[in-house]
Amino acid sequence: MSDIIKPFSTTGIGSLPHKSAEDACELVLRTFDIPFWPQLPQISFKESMNVQYTEGMPFLRMNENEETVWILRDDSDELERFYESCPDSAKIAISRDYAAGLHTFLGKIKGRRFPILKGHITGPVTFTLGLKDNCGRYIYFDEELREIASMLLKAKMRWQVSMLKQHADRVIIFIDEPILSALGSSSYLGVDTPEVLRLLKDTVSAIEDAGAISGIHCCGRADWPVAIRSGVKILNFDAFEYFDTLAIYHEDIKDFLQGGGYLAWGIVPTSDVINAVDDEKLVGVMKRNLKKLCEHVPSGLVNSRILLTPSCGAGSRSVEEAIKIFQLTMRLKEAVE
Repeated sequence: MSDIIKPFSTTGIGSLPHKSAEDACELVLRTFDIPFWPQLPQISFKESMNVQYTEGMPFLRMNENEETVWILRDDSDELERFYESCPDSAKIAISRDYAAGLHTFLGKIKGRRFPILKGHITGPVTFTLGLKDNCGRYIYFDEELREIASMLLKAKMRWQVSMLKQHADRVIIFIDEPILSALGSSSYLGVDTPEVLRLLKDTVSAIEDAGAISGIHCCGRADWPVAIRSGVKILNFDAFEYFDTLAIYHEDIKDFLQGGGYLAWGIVPTSDVINAVDDEKLVGVMKRNLKKLCEHVPSGLVNSRILLTPSCGAGSRSVEEAIKIFQLTMRLKEAVE
């Protein structure tokens, strides 16, 4: 993979605040080395991280006015129809109604060819701990629904890869798992680490079986050894605010990089602090953190397996702030590569 992803390549995380899919896609395409399709939650709540991938989920119910979704089992044949359609990724596509950004992006790149394009899928742990049944219970705790959700997400990933491959030599799929930063808290008692790892490994294997490169994104304090053991090739972390929570696992990181993995440094903040950040501060933070990591991991290894990204999606920021975040990412690359 080292000859595919150039060191210090830039890409972004999923969401943008734009209400115009055209403007969002144009911004991405003129900014990053590795373009990605944008999630646009300001256009529709169907483009929010979990809801975007619920289309086709058996027993799903939705109240668009209240912007809520839930699972309600009934005696219909929804489950049988799901099992019949799931192997055919064309039947589990992500429609324009749920992803205006994706379909606009595909239209924008028609007739063009890229070395790499990036897509993303909500991770199975975040998805199943973000969707409840009619009794208010997370579907993670229903073994059958947990497995159905995993199947659904993998099918939508395969469809994405098939679409993006038409325009790129290689495709990267990030598994978005922000819930990993909350596991172990009182809200998620009963979530079993071996089962979390199984779900992640299953998703990673499916991505690679589809011919894509797997990555995982978590913008908080995650159990990074679990993320590494999932088998992903790219580890995306918040390098601005949570660098130390990853750096303490420097031996795991060294093994990960020596095994062909990449660290995607989410170095440009997407929190409120973005308003107080300029180029000089960002370069300083990046260089200090690189120096700290290179005290334990060979600098040549770190610098040969590095990507640069914002720390998270910019969907909660203003359009002006999102543009600043993107510009800072590109200028940082020029300053440190």
